[in-house]
Amino acid sequence: MQPKILIADDHSMIRKGLKLHMQLSLGFTDISEVATCNELMKELVKNKFTHLVLDIILSDGSTLEVIPNIRRVYPALNILIFSMQPAEIYGEALKQYGINYYMSKSVGEEEMVQILYKFMHNEAPVRKSNIQHQDNPFTTLAPRELEILHYVLKGIGTKDIADNLNLKMNTISTIKTRIFEKTNAGNIKELMELATLYNVNY
Repeated sequence: MQPKILIADDHSMIRKGLKLHMQLSLGFTDISEVATCNELMKELVKNKFTHLVLDIILSDGSTLEVIPNIRRVYPALNILIFSMQPAEIYGEALKQYGINYYMSKSVGEEEMVQILYKFMHNEAPVRKSNIQHQDNPFTTLAPRELEILHYVLKGIGTKDIADNLNLKMNTISTIKTRIFEKTNAGNIKELMELATLYNVNY
């Protein structure tokens, strides 16, 4: 049976390129595309997909916010993260949701086809050693902390973050404090400099 694939990315060129690779290099044809978190959730409700290729940041928010819902509704859905965000930071956090495939948008064509092949055939992904990333302050952040980090770096205030995520303001404040403690950043400026240093896009 042909797998049913959904690609969620807010850049149409990336979606088209990925779709083409899957069709030409791997022979998969049942592929749909969405550009936002909103479209993603609607599409998942309408159709039963076997595989989802997902960017972390879409135009209307971070998919870290919807992954827990996706997992509840589709516990068996195979998910591959395809992102510019560094794998050593987000990859670890996403393993909590059973997401073990992580492909950087900077990979070469050959490696991309290999990763996609493994993902589509449900083969275990190649484990990369994380030894060189021990000094990265963002690797210790939990999914919820990464989600809020995204808003903090964008300069969004506590009240707006709380409204966006349906959380209490004091919860957001507590998590913000944890982010600053874990990254050893003294203020927002230092946090932004760290984010730039470790390629955390926002």
